[in-house]
Amino acid sequence: MTVAAKGSARVSKKSSSQPWLHVDGSEIQEYGTVRTWPLGLSDEARNYSCGRLNQILADTQILYALYKKHHWLMRGPTFYQLHLLLDKHADEQLKLVDELAERVQTLGGIAVGDPRHVAEITSVPRPPNGAEEVPAMLSRLIEAHETVLIGAHEAAARADELGDDGTNDLLVSDVIRTGELQVWFLVEHLVDTPLIDVSGNGHTKPRRSRTAK
Repeated sequence: MTVAAKGSARVSKKSSSQPWLHVDGSEIQEYGTVRTWPLGLSDEARNYSCGRLNQILADTQILYALYKKHHWLMRGPTFYQLHLLLDKHADEQLKLVDELAERVQTLGGIAVGDPRHVAEITSVPRPPNGAEEVPAMLSRLIEAHETVLIGAHEAAARADELGDDGTNDLLVSDVIRTGELQVWFLVEHLVDTPLIDVSGNGHTKPRRSRTAK
């Protein structure tokens, strides 16, 4: 029997279709540590980026959850429009969650993933468990966005100083630009600007500016 044949025989003998159940293993990398591999970045840069990215990742996961919560609990005459808008924003935030987590892993770190861990480190305040008025729900989303944006601006600037172009690009091109655009869409729903004025004779007319002549 050839060496290859002997090896095949051994594999065949040990093979089993029974899955390993209730496997208990040791932790092979602790959260907050960064493995070393050749990325052309200093240890300082990778450690800094992993730490800041995980904070932004935690806050973004909470922002995503807030979007889904308010998407479900939306009500009032603008229910349909806001129900769809918030779900669209949630999908975009979920994409950012994945990109942030993968960047942490790319740098050799451990991305925060367990929701219970996320809740421990997020900077976004916890909302009431029930439904709030629509303006309050939108304001809460805007404030959560600002928390993420402040952190992203600070982290992007420092990552640039440390030469971590990949992290800087992710934060500026994706996290910041997406967040700013979503905030714009939200704040415009909090402007009390009627489309028309109703005259005394029952007819409608366009609303004119006070400065119009």
